[in-house]
Amino acid sequence: MKPVPLELRLRVTVVDPPPHVEYALQLGRDELVKPTSRTAKGIVFEFTVEVIEDDTTGSFRLRGPAVQGPRGKRFVYLCVGGYAGDTSANVGGRVKVSLEGITSTLLEKAKRGDTLEAQFEGTGRNGGPAYASVRLLGEGWYVA
Repeated sequence: MKPVPLELRLRVTVVDPPPHVEYALQLGRDELVKPTSRTAKGIVFEFTVEVIEDDTTGSFRLRGPAVQGPRGKRFVYLCVGGYAGDTSANVGGRVKVSLEGITSTLLEKAKRGDTLEAQFEGTGRNGGPAYASVRLLGEGWYVA
């Protein structure tokens, strides 16, 4: 019998993003989703992924349109500037937010309906947007 997927609510926050730079969550290869909310202090993306649990090993895997990468190296992409569909942007790239910090312990808490959140610094050392794999702030993923 196939395991029934659970829905997991995630929130990714871009902290102190550079001004006037667009961001979008990438679904699949080319679908872009606008932020859930945006202020000068942060850009928030809220979305869900599916969790498939393996009772025989006690492990789980994440899947769904927002999930990218091979098993064991899952992540979500946030597209920036021109990559986010802003045709007037003079910047463009993607941010890779790892999902690997989501542990079984966090998953158990999230089963109660909690949202898991991760934050990262949106401005890179050069004053422009942060790109590539970003370091999550604090302890990484946590129950919001």
